Amino acid sequence: MNNASVVTEFILLGIPHTEDLETELFVLFLSFYIFTLVGNLLILLAIVSSTQLHTPMYFFLCKLSVCDIFFPSVSSPKMLFYLSGHSRAISYAGCVSQLFFYHFLGCTECFLCTVMAYDRFVAICHPLRYKVIMSHRVCAILATGTSFFGCIQATFLTTLTFQLPYCGPNEVDYFFCDIPVMLKLACADTSAVEMVGFISVGLMPLSCFLLICTSYSRIVYSILQIRSAAGRRRAFSTCSAHLTAVLLLYMPVVLIYLRPTPSPWLDATVQVLNNLVTPMLNPLIYSLRNKDVKSSLRKILHQLGFLPEQW
Repeated sequence: MNNASVVTEFILLGIPHTEDLETELFVLFLSFYIFTLVGNLLILLAIVSSTQLHTPMYFFLCKLSVCDIFFPSVSSPKMLFYLSGHSRAISYAGCVSQLFFYHFLGCTECFLCTVMAYDRFVAICHPLRYKVIMSHRVCAILATGTSFFGCIQATFLTTLTFQLPYCGPNEVDYFFCDIPVMLKLACADTSAVEMVGFISVGLMPLSCFLLICTSYSRIVYSILQIRSAAGRRRAFSTCSAHLTAVLLLYMPVVLIYLRPTPSPWLDATVQVLNNLVTPMLNPLIYSLRNKDVKSSLRKILHQLGFLPEQW
């Protein structure tokens, strides 16, 4: 990092073209944030409390829920803080932290979705060897690897962004510190950095997406070989939830980082959906069509007194 930077803090201007809507946005985003935290915590409790769900698929789903708790927590608390009428200033170190943890958790989720696709591939294409291939040791290595490589990618992108000098304007035309808006404030030529960042941000998700597509092409082929209609439906039901989550994860990346002509308002809208709505929807996506998760959730809610005994 460049310690000679004159700028010591930045001002977050928020979502473009939303002046005088602070109260409405505060209520809306706070609701999303609370539902996200509660939904993912319930998924964690449901999986941890049920021994039936102590399998590799649900182990990775647990990690996804942890990421979905922390991912919106990178930008939402500060955004809710200034929407409630408080200061929009964020320190230089705070800005660096926001950018790092945003990309660390985002990259970790990309790698995790790839691992989850591989898990489904082994379960459906090699069912007899599933427990041997996806052993506890292998699952631990894969889960650790998603965070490790996510950390490397985030460190590279953060260093790439903040090795530039920031010595002039400090108003960030966005609701949190991200690469495209920060490069606009740098006091140096950013064309080379933009190109390297574009390649890096594009190459990693593209590689993961291709691996996911490869896994699912094999999965679909194997499912079509299943003679039982009920077996095919069960396999497709399990995979459709994961595919929906993958699309919700990758579409914002394409719209925000890989478009040739950025649009601040569209980018901010998509980013809000990515930061708050997608993590809120993931628990619903994975639980609504999963009888085991729904059964465990009913037990949890009954124990907490939210459901009657006969429900």
